[in-house]
Amino acid sequence: MENEQEMKLEIQMNDDVASGQYINMMVVNHNDSEFVIDCLYVQPQAAKARVQSRLITSPLHAKRLLFALQNNIDRYEKKYGAIDLVGLDKQLSNQPKH
Repeated sequence: MENEQEMKLEIQMNDDVASGQYINMMVVNHNDSEFVIDCLYVQPQAAKARVQSRLITSPLHAKRLLFALQNNIDRYEKKYGAIDLVGLDKQLSNQPKH
């Protein structure tokens, strides 16, 4: 068995990235080799949405993202209570079809 060493990763970010982008909608598309996640901000009562950021990743990393989000949602709900999904069906039906 090989001697595995734990690698420490130093994560750096500039101030613009650290301030973040608020999003309230995502559009996800994929092909056989990548997932594209467009992160949007939709203003109330607006007919347009602006893409704030586009994430492009492999299917493997998309699945890792899914698991990381589920893990964090589980921890959030244990601490703060269930996230209410009232109105989610309406939101999903209003998303653009591609």
